[in-house]
Amino acid sequence: MFTKEDIQQIEARGASIAQVEKQIANFKKGFPYANLVKPATKNDGILLLSEDKINRLVSYFDDHKAHLNLLKFVPASGAASRMFKNLFTFLEEADQENQQLLLEKDKGFNSVFNVISTLNKFAFYPALKSKMAEDGIDIDKCLSIGDFYQIINYIVNPAGLNYGNLPKGLLDFHSYNGYGRKPLEEHLVEAALYASDNTGIARVHFTVSPEHMEKFRETLNLVKAKYETEYKVKFEVEFSIQKPSTDTIAVDEQNEPFREQDGTLLFRPGGHGALIENLNDLDTDIVFIKNIDNIVPDRLKPETTLYKKALAGLLTSLRGQAFEYIKVLQNGGLEPDTLEDIRVFAESDLNINIPNEFNGSSDTEKAEFLLKHLNRPFRVCGMVKNEGEPGGGPFWVKNSKGEISLQIVEGSQIDMDNKKQVDILQAATHFNPVDLVCGLKDYQGNPFNLHQFIDPETGFISVKSKSGRNLKAQELPGLWNGAMANWITIFVEVPIITFNPVKTINDLLRDQHQPG
Repeated sequence: MFTKEDIQQIEARGASIAQVEKQIANFKKGFPYANLVKPATKNDGILLLSEDKINRLVSYFDDHKAHLNLLKFVPASGAASRMFKNLFTFLEEADQENQQLLLEKDKGFNSVFNVISTLNKFAFYPALKSKMAEDGIDIDKCLSIGDFYQIINYIVNPAGLNYGNLPKGLLDFHSYNGYGRKPLEEHLVEAALYASDNTGIARVHFTVSPEHMEKFRETLNLVKAKYETEYKVKFEVEFSIQKPSTDTIAVDEQNEPFREQDGTLLFRPGGHGALIENLNDLDTDIVFIKNIDNIVPDRLKPETTLYKKALAGLLTSLRGQAFEYIKVLQNGGLEPDTLEDIRVFAESDLNINIPNEFNGSSDTEKAEFLLKHLNRPFRVCGMVKNEGEPGGGPFWVKNSKGEISLQIVEGSQIDMDNKKQVDILQAATHFNPVDLVCGLKDYQGNPFNLHQFIDPETGFISVKSKSGRNLKAQELPGLWNGAMANWITIFVEVPIITFNPVKTINDLLRDQHQPG
């Protein structure tokens, strides 16, 4: 199947022939749909925290973080081009005569009309006005004579701010007394508030696209000292890229390797699941994970900080108890009462499904089962009440081995032709805002090999096209989906205010992204 040149190309990417052959086999057999058992709901997979419990968990985290190595992990490779889809469409369709007509055609929230009519509410407005003035263009005159094309062109294209070609992390999202603050900066501030250790070090790791790496570094160098002074911390910031070795081969409609016009193999990014490699490379204990565009201005940060610390406190306390029980089991603690205490903790506090045959097992077998299931990475995930926002949901899921566990499942993983599965999907009460706190080290302080806890059957195949030809692409098990399928998983309800993604430019007009 592969030529000598193919093998050289594959190995140059850091991948192996076995990996690629496995990917092709996945195309041929396909991936099974998720087998939903029931939605995770309040007190059945989703934990509700009282105000008193939240405060106690925050205190617990603050009291114990001196012994923890903390880090904030931010997937930040997403391009902003999709944010400006409606603006690009306007530029394609508009001319001098029909600009006003196009604008009047749609006055909804996500319309170009809304952008133009509220232009001065965007944090990037001063920079836009200044850039246009540099080129001798008066933005106020453009607005008065209806030259909207010029303004929009300066927002998205290289002649102006070039926002349509930059990553989200480098756009001005929020306004502070006339200057804009970028998501990169907001995440630094968040890190100072809840991810700094007792020595005043706040560590942040951004995963970025290779072509944007230098711009991220330049921006960081411009703002880092300012926030270190303001928040009395020292930032240690790292950047990494999605490894080429995690790209997946594309195939044609016959499941044969898709080849470019020059005969080389086509590889495509494996989705955010590839970032499990970046996570696995980190030498850290507790990791806060949050997407680059899910941030708020300072006036709304207290609640976000409160819940992040509470989630971290919950993880730290539960994991500490799990570590103690692991040590008991390692030291031969096989007394029936002890095993029963551990079983109750595993089932009630850690959502570990105990099969019926456990009760008939010997004490040694019970201890082996409990030890295996306790000695795993931890994740505590915030879940938001479903109010119509997109995102994967929390479910009890049965895997191919018959094991039932809590999982975050995307719509693409569900068989929409299966009424029973669709009914379970529609009964979901919460969705996933990507708000995770993870524990990556074992009871001895050694890092887990995260590859060992991936469910390889949770990938996804989609149909794309290139140069007018159809192809099939393969995504790896998602970072917070199949890549963490075999982690100890705790779901906690968090308030909607902690979920504020920016998917379109107009989302920046929402109250939570305005100065207030």
